[in-house]
Amino acid sequence: MRAMILAAGYGKRMRPLTDHTPKPLLLAGGKPLIEYHIEALRGAGVEQLVINTGWLGERLEAHLGDGERLGVSIRWSREGTPLETAGGIRRALPLLGTDPFLLVNGDIWTDYDFSALVDAPVGDDLARLVLVDNPAHHDSGDFHLTAGGRVSDNAEPRLTYAGIARLDPALFAALDDGERRLAPVLRAAMAQQRVSGEHHRGHWWDIGTPERLAALDRFLAAPHTD
Repeated sequence: MRAMILAAGYGKRMRPLTDHTPKPLLLAGGKPLIEYHIEALRGAGVEQLVINTGWLGERLEAHLGDGERLGVSIRWSREGTPLETAGGIRRALPLLGTDPFLLVNGDIWTDYDFSALVDAPVGDDLARLVLVDNPAHHDSGDFHLTAGGRVSDNAEPRLTYAGIARLDPALFAALDDGERRLAPVLRAAMAQQRVSGEHHRGHWWDIGTPERLAALDRFLAAPHTD
């Protein structure tokens, strides 16, 4: 199985930290955010990676190269002007192939075990989403997860999409050239009852502000056993 790490955004809310450093290369616990994902994916047996780039993409590519240093193979989807999530995925599909692939946002940190997504049954689903408890900055959540593991957009309570998923390339087959966001694509699949999900109850951080990055850095520096 292959994986795509989304790393093309401008990181505007992280300025001035991202004025000269792409967001996925910001350090937490002394390590670039994106390297945590690469190591976790490799640990789950996913060694073929695609990373999209936009803002300061040349710096990201110079740091990671072909991935050999981290024990993986990296192919680059260079966007120039960053596309939104669905547009970036669609651009990268020739590199991802025809089989389902994992998707990870480059600006999160988590202790999620990616092997759970690799091993989960596929069935007729077009997507499987990892959901987490709603953080304080997004307390309304995104989607509802049923007791049977189905994801919908029309029920309560809601959980927050973690930026981690397994997607079938067929999800993007009919994507309109003007649609670049992932949420409408997922909602269309939910309407067809073709999205499953799971609730990750471990650690998950959305690194959307310098304050959250600093909080994660403190968390990683502190001794803890969980």
